[in-house]
Amino acid sequence: MLPVLKGKVAIVTGAGQGVGRGIALALAGEGAAVAVIGRTLAKCERTVEEISAAGGKAIALACDVSKREAVDGVVAEVVAALGAIDILVNNAHTSNPLVPMMEVSEKDMTIAFKGFHGAFHFMQACFPYLKGRRGRVINLGSVAGIRGDEGFAAYAASKEAVRAMSRVAAREWGAHGITVNVICPFSESPGVEWMIANQPGFIDELTGQTAMKRLGSSKNDVGATVAFLCGPGGSYITGQTINVDGGIWIAP
Repeated sequence: MLPVLKGKVAIVTGAGQGVGRGIALALAGEGAAVAVIGRTLAKCERTVEEISAAGGKAIALACDVSKREAVDGVVAEVVAALGAIDILVNNAHTSNPLVPMMEVSEKDMTIAFKGFHGAFHFMQACFPYLKGRRGRVINLGSVAGIRGDEGFAAYAASKEAVRAMSRVAAREWGAHGITVNVICPFSESPGVEWMIANQPGFIDELTGQTAMKRLGSSKNDVGATVAFLCGPGGSYITGQTINVDGGIWIAP
């Protein structure tokens, strides 16, 4: 049986490491050709090497997702190299964590919202290609925004903005056969590694709050969910937020 995404082309931003890398590996494992995009080309190239070693197809491209001209250029490169765009995964983000609300600066907000602007830029730039191929868009949110976790005001605000934009796009783009969904993960990532190194006990406490009592896998948990949403089984799911977090947040 052919992999479910055979013949599909995916863009994954922030795919040089962490959650984005896991998603890229999972999509490639299901047969998609993947454009691995991130700020640091060397990291993206390492992800491409992993995909290639497993028999998949991928290209690495550097991009500052907060700059629209850079995004337009990368999208054009992807189409030229891979021929189409069927799947867009907006994962790239950055923020300054654990800053109390009264200490959040304008700079903190600007940094956090670069990820939101990246998702916005890629969605607009990819829409002309997605609409002719019943495309799939997956944007990454965060349980920090849903729960309102302390110390994450800028990050939570930017992630909730992504969720709001995704709901609107789901309504507007459904007539074109495009699905738009949000995933909120809790899995290994550089951010989690930073927390473990700099905030002893923080990740252990969060893990203890999960129903599953474990940290998720960026490839086997988060990536597998993205691959499902991009496959035949996800064709009638849109406008949803899916928490792949082991039960940190139990939705009402």
